[in-house]
Amino acid sequence: MKIEQIYTGCLAEAAYYIESDGEAAIIDPLREVATYLKKAEKAGATIKYIFETHFHADFVSGHVDLAEKSGAEIIYGPTAKTEFKSHIAKDGEQFKIGKLTITALHTPGHTLESTTYLLTDENGKDHCIFSGDTLFIGDVGRPDLAQKGHLTMDDLAGMLYDSLNEKIKPLADDVIVYPAHGAGSACGKSMSKETFDTLGHQKQVNYALKAETKEQFIAEVTDGILPPPQYFAKNAAINKGGVESIDEVYEKGLNALTPQQFEDLANQTGAIMLDTRDPQVFAKGFIPNSINIGLNGQFAPWVGALITDLQQPILLITDQGKEEETITRLTRVGYDSTIGYLEGGFENWTATGKEIDTIESISAEAFEQAASNEDITALDVRKPGEYESEHLEFTLSRPLDFINEWTGEINPKSTYYIHCAGGYRSMIAASILKSRGVENVIDVAGGYGAIKNTGLKRTDFACPSKAMKV
Repeated sequence: MKIEQIYTGCLAEAAYYIESDGEAAIIDPLREVATYLKKAEKAGATIKYIFETHFHADFVSGHVDLAEKSGAEIIYGPTAKTEFKSHIAKDGEQFKIGKLTITALHTPGHTLESTTYLLTDENGKDHCIFSGDTLFIGDVGRPDLAQKGHLTMDDLAGMLYDSLNEKIKPLADDVIVYPAHGAGSACGKSMSKETFDTLGHQKQVNYALKAETKEQFIAEVTDGILPPPQYFAKNAAINKGGVESIDEVYEKGLNALTPQQFEDLANQTGAIMLDTRDPQVFAKGFIPNSINIGLNGQFAPWVGALITDLQQPILLITDQGKEEETITRLTRVGYDSTIGYLEGGFENWTATGKEIDTIESISAEAFEQAASNEDITALDVRKPGEYESEHLEFTLSRPLDFINEWTGEINPKSTYYIHCAGGYRSMIAASILKSRGVENVIDVAGGYGAIKNTGLKRTDFACPSKAMKV
């Protein structure tokens, strides 16, 4: 028996490769499927099943492409309806993978079709569950994504409580929990950085599994949930209907452009110029009106949160050799309209003498001096929960997540100092404001982590668990 967790940090997503006696199964595959095909080929195994725990909202799955390339059957849980060929499992239905047995346990709550897959070994012992977004390490899935008709968030939370108590908690304490996500995913609000655990330990430490009543569970699980990122509903719809092969997306996107071709195409198409270099490198020089979302952070989720149109044409400026990786990470959240990249990177742009722009980035000490000498406007673009736990007394909370909502109150002629926790999000915000005509934006390098070492007055620290959960 082989079980491999394939964890993708950018999305905080876990897919799984299961193999036994020459047969394999994939659970919750990402968009790029070559990895799974190569693993099976290397092992001499045939991929028999592709199990989906639910219609994912935070990424586009590769289930249809993988099924076409492997011949595997796609399995969803009860109530799921797809626009492609699939098998809709009954609650309790079993599937054989070599000497292993996978049992579908219908666990609605996060979504109506959410299903947990119980793996039993060749000796008949329950070994692990693949819990999708039903049960995380330290948390459970948010119950607000499948509201429709008469169903409310509280209704779904109640279903989730029943699913956990009737289907999962009765399992043995030594059963391993393999969830679909870890810390950093917007599918829950307080996930652990650990990516698996025993069910017995989760019963002891997971607040949602310790709730004594359904009413307590509903109150705790629904408390402080922020609105989902705008791309969630769009990705869920894509996963129900299928999507073009990633090979076709590469063919369109891996289009090397000279600086002049790049500039012409940007003007002709209205494409977003997306610069994925390190924030501090970007600040020192970039193509005017380009947006910085660094590839070294949670790149795909931030693209999904901030670029509202999945069909938006995108032109890339990347570090050389990072073009294909960037396209891959865009496709994971449904952005398939990359139309080219700047050949030779930003260095090639400057070599031709074309216009560049810059963003001033100052140290926390320089920020302290500026704040001490004059009345400044400083924007804290961290999430509300981060701000509530501790912030500078004079900063305004303007979460990056909602920048498309609050930019209307920005005065293009004013000066704004911007910080986040470490500098990644603040440069995204600064670049967006700059592209929208706000000339005087100043980034605070190192963010709040560096600011805490200055003498600037801060609010008293409040434990994040008592602040708004995110």
